Amino acid sequence: MADGTLKVGTITTSSGSGTITLGQSGETITVPSGVTFTNSGTATGFGGTNTPAFSATQSGAQGSIATNTWTKLQFATEIFDTDNCYDPTTNYRFTPTTAGKYFFHAGIVFNDTSDFEISLNIRKNGSGELNGGGYFSFYNFVHVNGIAEANGSSDYFEVYLRHQKGSNASTYGAGKELGLFQAYKIIE
Repeated sequence: MADGTLKVGTITTSSGSGTITLGQSGETITVPSGVTFTNSGTATGFGGTNTPAFSATQSGAQGSIATNTWTKLQFATEIFDTDNCYDPTTNYRFTPTTAGKYFFHAGIVFNDTSDFEISLNIRKNGSGELNGGGYFSFYNFVHVNGIAEANGSSDYFEVYLRHQKGSNASTYGAGKELGLFQAYKIIE
């Protein structure tokens, strides 16, 4: 049939199983407004994925963090890393290989009962991108969340911390409840 309208109730293969193909390469299939898709099977090729994604925690306490100095936090234990974009051994940085917008979270607990100010910073290519912190006491969790864009080739992200204790301090230790750096790509 050429240039017409096909009206049917059900389309199946002649054998009752196999593949039915709509259109061919280079064509567009248009679904008009108001149409509802109902899927009782498996849908593939729709939407997107939230990858690359990673989550990492500290492998132990990070000690001797000098007061009033920006110090890179070392999240050395990967919980997961979908695309091998996080470096847990050398740079402690996330370098996403897919361009897009990413949701980031970083948090840390200090091993101290003193009251002092803490600033947490997720840096993009060495410059401040997302900032968090405040005045904390008694093992409080300081964190920062936000969305940043990556170019998919050279942008990288790291976590830095600065405290105002007046003397050296250390993070609490290993475990995702004590410190975490993670990100995932947002589906657009």
